[in-house]
Amino acid sequence: MNEHITPEWPAPENVRALSTVRNGGVSHAPFDSFNLAAHVEDEPSHVLENRNRLRALAGLAGEPLWLRQVHGTQVVRVAGAVGEPVADAAIADGPEQVCAILTADCIPVLFASRDGTRVAAAHAGWRGLAAGVLEATLDALAIATEELLVWLGPAIEFEHFEVGGEVREAFLAHDPGAASAFVPHTGGKWLADLCGLARLRLTRAGVEEVYGGEWGTYRDRRRFFSHRRDGRCGRMATLIWMYR
Repeated sequence: MNEHITPEWPAPENVRALSTVRNGGVSHAPFDSFNLAAHVEDEPSHVLENRNRLRALAGLAGEPLWLRQVHGTQVVRVAGAVGEPVADAAIADGPEQVCAILTADCIPVLFASRDGTRVAAAHAGWRGLAAGVLEATLDALAIATEELLVWLGPAIEFEHFEVGGEVREAFLAHDPGAASAFVPHTGGKWLADLCGLARLRLTRAGVEEVYGGEWGTYRDRRRFFSHRRDGRCGRMATLIWMYR
């Protein structure tokens, strides 16, 4: 069975979630080997086989809803979605509706209601975070924030995420307290704590329980793809769904 990450969070018994790693697939370098993205110029037949393996790994009856992620704030519902919608978050409110996010440094963020009736997944890079993708997902879920659990999946580490001053200003314009997530770096650049920024946005929105955030993509070359480290590379998938 493929290696994968199971979130450690007190989700309801009917909620299932996992994050894949880069090992256990059929793709060749630089997508070696468990690439699940169809947009990175990997061989289509390899992506198809890897997605078949993912369904077996997760025990899924059907295909997850794959999104065309654009670093925006659009949220879609899995039920009734057609094709590959342009969006950066998905919500499921029924069994066997699988939300899926593809990443290789950005944060995959999972949401689950305490009563096990609704789940969601969001793609949170710095652009999406600054634009409000997490807040948009919370709004679309329409659940009191104290009734939600959130998990942060594998993402780039603070010490490897160098950004320009415009990135810092984009966050400070929304919340001056975001300054705590940035440290000055060489050449007028900054190191940004992406998971710290996500936690801050969630806390400001009223979410009380946020888990995860301990998996680093850049430093763990064996386990994770990293676009910042490697450039052209594959993508991991993070899924969440509910059983009947």
